[in-house]
Amino acid sequence: MNYTMAEVLEFTKENDVKFIRLAFFDIFGTMKNISIMPGDLPHAFENGISFDGSAMKGFMNTDRSDLILVPDPTTLTVLPWRPSHGQVIRMFCKIKYPDGTPFEGDIRNLLYEAEKRAENLGYKCKIGTECEFYLFNTDENGDPTLISHDHAGYCDIAPQDKGENIRREICLTLEEMGISPENSHHEQGPGQNEIALKFSYPLQAADNFANFKSVTKTIAANNGLYASFMPKPLAEESGSGLHINLSLCKNEIDLFEKNVLKPSSEAESFMEGVLTRIPEITAFLNPLTNSYARFGHFAAPRFITWSNQNRSQLIRIPAAHSKYSRMELRSPDPACNPHFAFTLLLHAGLDGIEEQLQLRPPVDRNLSAEWQQNLDISSLPKNLEAAIVLAENSNFVNHLLPIKVLEKYLSTKCLECDLLAKAKNQINFEQDYYFKNI
Repeated sequence: MNYTMAEVLEFTKENDVKFIRLAFFDIFGTMKNISIMPGDLPHAFENGISFDGSAMKGFMNTDRSDLILVPDPTTLTVLPWRPSHGQVIRMFCKIKYPDGTPFEGDIRNLLYEAEKRAENLGYKCKIGTECEFYLFNTDENGDPTLISHDHAGYCDIAPQDKGENIRREICLTLEEMGISPENSHHEQGPGQNEIALKFSYPLQAADNFANFKSVTKTIAANNGLYASFMPKPLAEESGSGLHINLSLCKNEIDLFEKNVLKPSSEAESFMEGVLTRIPEITAFLNPLTNSYARFGHFAAPRFITWSNQNRSQLIRIPAAHSKYSRMELRSPDPACNPHFAFTLLLHAGLDGIEEQLQLRPPVDRNLSAEWQQNLDISSLPKNLEAAIVLAENSNFVNHLLPIKVLEKYLSTKCLECDLLAKAKNQINFEQDYYFKNI
């Protein structure tokens, strides 16, 4: 439900709300928050709540550190795992400078602008996510181990699948928060699970995905487990991907609705825009050094191709009809900042439409069996270092992203590459650097 400011104020009075969490994201997609009491909420709406931007990774320098959080009432949700008496609610916030101008590091605002661009061109885009993650046991101190929660496989059932009740609790909690799960199941890896969220408009879809990760980690912790969104936590097992489903409507017509298996020309140009720009934006879709261990294994794509239904391709057109017609991008992983990812993908697709790009021919064969071969097909960057170079030299990326944000993001990622280069063992480094934080 999209609440107004007045409705949020009334809700807090009528529902015994005792704490309001004002949530926001750093440029890497990590959710942060400041809690306020109900009495401070009118002030927050009118004047915002200040915080130290220099303390946020990738945000500000100490000489200009004051930033303001202004809650967005349309994002109100109750946190169901908190007490029913003295409830806790959460709202995502706009980030501004003290003079009221938007802060360039507010990636939610960049996605809002991308969504508006689509609307101004006559298009409505909706996004749904399918996210894989692992559940691991914790030790006597509650710290995560690398011992998988179970040893089940794809779509197994209980008792082999020990994640069934955890997924059920996650899905029911999301529903209480107004977020619609579409399906859930055990994935290929031991302790690996997948939950898909129903499609919604881009900004809401990114917020929903962020809430999903927060809920999943919370429910797992409440059950003595650790939920990991690291792309490749177990070197010899299936990696965790974030499949992004995009639909495109014009005049209430879904442009991916198929005549036989052929999308419309606008949908084709949208797809080609994404395929053309994907090398330049991979540093944002796959942001860790560990992300690149996924590519080419267990149906995770390596080559820049598309096809109908074929899961070994970068983009596939699923066998779906009506409102479920869409394209599915299979390279991103759940460590990405969804607001960054959706912003760049939406602009790439819209550029493709405006430039009337012609969609390249499909590749209708199983590339999973050929991933190690040197095929005459363009491929994704082989590692994060290569992806950073492509992003740095991309006119597309440099035109879209504020220079300060881009510099801070890429410099941080360069540091991760440097640390990896100095490490004696890549797997050990990534486990130490990423596992407990992703």
